[in-house]
Amino acid sequence: MIRLTEEQILAVHSRMIEMTGGVDGVRDNSLLDSALNAPFQTFDGKELYPALLSKAAVMCRSIISNHPFVDGNKRIGIHVMLIFLELNGIELQYSQNELIELGLGVASSNLSGDDILKWLIEHAK
Repeated sequence: MIRLTEEQILAVHSRMIEMTGGVDGVRDNSLLDSALNAPFQTFDGKELYPALLSKAAVMCRSIISNHPFVDGNKRIGIHVMLIFLELNGIELQYSQNELIELGLGVASSNLSGDDILKWLIEHAK
């Protein structure tokens, strides 16, 4: 499984902000670290999120909910999820409006990690 490093995510965030606008920078490094490691948690030697789609869902929710960046948390949460899945061989089929609705739903706490996982399963090719 291919994992994105913090350095890669910071570079993606900077480029995304440059292209779409907003303020670049991390608001809280510990919240970013927590969001990036949440999908890979274990308990009693077992992964809490063993499937790639569940890892991606947790990563997306954690980045958006933890709000580690100064700006662009919804955008980077969705984008990192998509990159992670693509790097690991999972393609999704979606519209831009569906991505926007997903990000807004997570940010407003209307969508849980399970809801994101369901969305990913429905949109996986």
